[in-house]
Amino acid sequence: MLLSLGGCEEIVGERPRLGVLASGAGSNLGAIAGAIAAGELDATLSAVVCNVEGAGAIGRAREAGVEPALIRHGGFERRADFDAAVADALRASGVEWVVMAGWMRLVGREFLEAFDGRVLNIHPSLLPSFKGLRAIEQALDAGVAITGCTVHEVAENMDSGPIVAQAAVAVRPGDDASALRARIQRAEHALYPRAIAAAVAADRAKTTHQG
Repeated sequence: MLLSLGGCEEIVGERPRLGVLASGAGSNLGAIAGAIAAGELDATLSAVVCNVEGAGAIGRAREAGVEPALIRHGGFERRADFDAAVADALRASGVEWVVMAGWMRLVGREFLEAFDGRVLNIHPSLLPSFKGLRAIEQALDAGVAITGCTVHEVAENMDSGPIVAQAAVAVRPGDDASALRARIQRAEHALYPRAIAAAVAADRAKTTHQG
């Protein structure tokens, strides 16, 4: 069930160049790459950055034809230095939009400003409910009947940026975190490519009106 999705006009002009940040298995990275390959998302996957050696996202990036950059966060004393290294890797590939797909790191103001607010994240709850880690477990502990996933613009405060799109997922009797997570991930894979297209279209419309 789609709860909200911004105006998803056809994107015109050059295809937006995406850079994906991933720390884990990379299932949303795979969904984005698949949508691009199928012509469902008119964009170019220009870069993938992973901060965890051996993460599944590395293999998914290579399957999509992109050699990922491995930048280990443990090698930096300050978050700002790590952010700068990631931003440099993305800019070197001409990235215009940054898409977090299971990126388990917070980013600071300098990183967000480097991409002019064009940074998106997906979170496994209907924000503003259940922010932060273990969102699925939080939903189960709260006993809610409906949870879901949210694509939002990234802000300095965790899971607090403007919402781009949401999809609802029912909590079934007897659900545990694993079962609910699997259904939420299926919703994420359908929602994220559409939300990226909507965000790009809205940004281009705003730029056109301002011009």
